[in-house]
Order: sequence, then C-alpha cells, then structure tokens
Amino acid sequence: MQVFHGSDVRIEKIDLAKSEFFKDFGRGFYVTNIRRHAYLRAVDVSKKHNSGKPIVTEFKYAEQYPVTVGMNIKKFENVSKEWVEFIMLNRNRHISHPAHTFDIVEGPIANDRMVAQIRMYEQGKISIEKLIEKLTYREPTHQICFCTLASLYALELIDENEFRSAVDDITEAILEAMVVDFKMTVSATIKILYSSKSYEILSDVNTLLWQKPWQEIYNMLKEELSLAHMAFS
Repeated sequence: MQVFHGSDVRIEKIDLAKSEFFKDFGRGFYVTNIRRHAYLRAVDVSKKHNSGKPIVTEFKYAEQYPVTVGMNIKKFENVSKEWVEFIMLNRNRHISHPAHTFDIVEGPIANDRMVAQIRMYEQGKISIEKLIEKLTYREPTHQICFCTLASLYALELIDENEFRSAVDDITEAILEAMVVDFKMTVSATIKILYSSKSYEILSDVNTLLWQKPWQEIYNMLKEELSLAHMAFS
C-alpha cells in the first residue's frame, strides 16, 4: 500500500520520540493512503511552524510483513462504538500512556472538534449514536498509526528522485518508439504522450506503473490511442 505523511519537512528517518501523545490511536507515526489528506495536514503543520513549506513524504507499507512476524494489529473498518471508545481511551490525559499494546492501528480519522462532543457524551447529554455522527467526517478518511519501533520495519521510504528518474527514462523510451512506429516528429509525439491518460497514470506515484517495464506502458498507450481513434472514426 502507498501511504503518505504530511509535515513541513521530508521524513528521511522516523523518530517516534518526536511523536505526540493523546492522538486518536495513541502516540506513534501517522500516515494515510489518501494523499490529499496528507497534504492538508502538511499545510496545517507548515502554518503552525510558520515555515510555509508543506511537504508530503511517501512510503510503501508492506502490509503482510507485520502479519507474518506476528505483530499486534488493530484495524477499525469503519466508525463504531468500539472506535469511539478506543479514541477516548487514547485521548484521556488522566491515565498512564501508552493506553494500548498494539503495534499498528488503522481506521478512520475523528473530527477535530471531538473534545467537546466527548465531554457531552460523558455527561449523558448526547447518545453514543449522536457522538459517532458528530465525530465522523462527511468524506472517507483513513489513518494508520505505527506505534512501536518494530512496526516501522513495515514502512519503506520512497525515493522521490528514483520515481522521477524512472518516469523520465520510460518517457524517453516511449517517445523514441513512437517516432519509429508512427513516423511522427518528436514534437508531435511529445504532445500526444503528455496529454494521454497513460502518461497521467504513469506520473502518479501511487499507481506504481513507474516500476514496470516501459514496453508495458507503451502497449497501454497504444491501446488508448487505438480506442480514441475508433471513437472518432
């Protein structure tokens, strides 16, 4: 799984000692599989630190690794009473922390206005159903907390330079092939390739298309162009 961390610096090495307490899933290193959410988080952090430099660091999460080595994992598929109670436990400043023994916790994100809502629930002023409704974002959310040093071995930093270099190499190989196969000028092939859906997918690090042989992307492009030709013929 491709996951993202938003901050005002690129994360080259994860330091759990810098993690804050009293978060949704406890103290740990947080990532999400929704890049936009990571970017918005990066914007918030950069404003807080007055750095003006939102940065999203990308990782590969080897999901099978923690399962294989027997790590203690908790996954909340959706918003639920158990999810709310778990978040309340981790946000409780009156108990010792860490409040749980999981290596990795995954699930939805709670609404930031939750403190007042939880207090109302604890005072019996609103029901658990109403609390869940108020803590739930109106759009899908996702977060994973890596709580222990052992869990961090499931994360691999993606080298941004490696990604860009791979895309450039694939692009160059495809352009050369197009010039030969379609008997077109370089400028014409550039225009077609850069405006194609295939190139858009290649340029998205999340698709991992950049890790595949250039011939595979070229075949995908030719199929796209063939379908486009048929649509307008």
